[in-house]
Amino acid sequence: MKRELRILTPLGMLGYGFPIQWFEKGLEMEPHAITVDAGSTDSGPQKLALGLMTCSYEAYYEEIEILLLAGQRKHIPVFISSAGGDGSNIHVDLFVQIVEDICAKHDLHLKLGVIYSEPGKDLIRERLKEGRISPCGPVPQLTEEDINDATVIVAQMGVEPYLKMLDEHPDIDVIISGRTYDPVPIAAFGIKNGYDPALCWHMGKIMECGALCATPAGKSILGTLTEDSFTLEPLNPKERCTPYSVAAHTMYEKSHPYYLPGPGGRLDLSGCSFEQVNDRVVRVSGSRFEPTTYTVKLEGSKVAGERAICVGGIRDPILISQIDPFLDKVKKDVLEEYAEMGGVLLFHIYGKNGVMGVLEPNKDHVPLELCVIIETVAPTEKIAINMCNRARVNMLHYDYEGRIATAGNIALPFTPLEIPLGKVCEFNVYHTMELNDSCEVFPMKVLEI
Repeated sequence: MKRELRILTPLGMLGYGFPIQWFEKGLEMEPHAITVDAGSTDSGPQKLALGLMTCSYEAYYEEIEILLLAGQRKHIPVFISSAGGDGSNIHVDLFVQIVEDICAKHDLHLKLGVIYSEPGKDLIRERLKEGRISPCGPVPQLTEEDINDATVIVAQMGVEPYLKMLDEHPDIDVIISGRTYDPVPIAAFGIKNGYDPALCWHMGKIMECGALCATPAGKSILGTLTEDSFTLEPLNPKERCTPYSVAAHTMYEKSHPYYLPGPGGRLDLSGCSFEQVNDRVVRVSGSRFEPTTYTVKLEGSKVAGERAICVGGIRDPILISQIDPFLDKVKKDVLEEYAEMGGVLLFHIYGKNGVMGVLEPNKDHVPLELCVIIETVAPTEKIAINMCNRARVNMLHYDYEGRIATAGNIALPFTPLEIPLGKVCEFNVYHTMELNDSCEVFPMKVLEI
């Protein structure tokens, strides 16, 4: 066990860009590893359903090239998780190809570990029949139809596949993994080097977002593990970590303020302390890790139809005062006409409750103007556009109580008026599955490049 273990994370999401000067500053601080996450479900289900990536090939290539060259120059490993954003096998293989191309370009010779994360639908069906799959949050129970409909299903791996790779190949230079629980690369490297798993998981939870825990929020960060704590330092000198900012980010994207479940255990943060070491560095201690039944989160999505939208603006205070019953009437008439075609019609009312929806706390606010986005989803693009057209025309010309102007109720800033957006997708697998072995659904291989 080293006296301290330093891990450099250049940014919270591979492909989003990071400042080279602060990354170089981090390299000067002699880190023992470079880690970066590439995955998220934040940008929607279309990646899994349609085989798309979060960022462009060019963005990934440019940043992986920087990381590989830095790792080779400093003789430290580079871990890249959730390849392509969704972590599917095709994107893992694409990242592997990027590494091979970069090695050929720069005459690099390295050992590459590759970990996949698609369990296979047969195994998922088997676990479903055994009653070993549960909803992850407020979603319906999984069905065989959901499994069949999903284009691709991935599982979020824990630290064990990384630990197995590092145990069997301690001289590994790079690991590219499929869908990975976000803190894993940082946590695994710390656990492998003998540090308290609770501290490793907690530091990984914060650092996987880069320097988002700093104020102002940044990108590049250095985390340092010691025997009983860890410290966080943003690399841009204009940014600083404070106990408040780090504690706040500890509660980021969590369903409970103290407990954070993950593969094989639960992180308990109820006894944590956050201490200001100097003006820019915070020390964290007191984290605890509690082992649980080993489960992994499954993610899958399907194509649900075709989408079209129309954007309109309303500034008539008379209409704004009765916008809800007005739109209810439009919706009722359109859906009655298209009832047998399986269409969906939604109104997003920005300026009133477009962001919060039914959870909007300020329901009595009277806006000066509204932006209404008409959204339709239907089995075909033609039906979606026709529904959107009908809703727009009805909005434009419907009468309402106290109406004065008759030329049109809404202003339309874009043409074409009905804008097709292509396929619309939805998550239909968002569940946890029990494993017999923590590595059983994560095949791996090692390549000499």
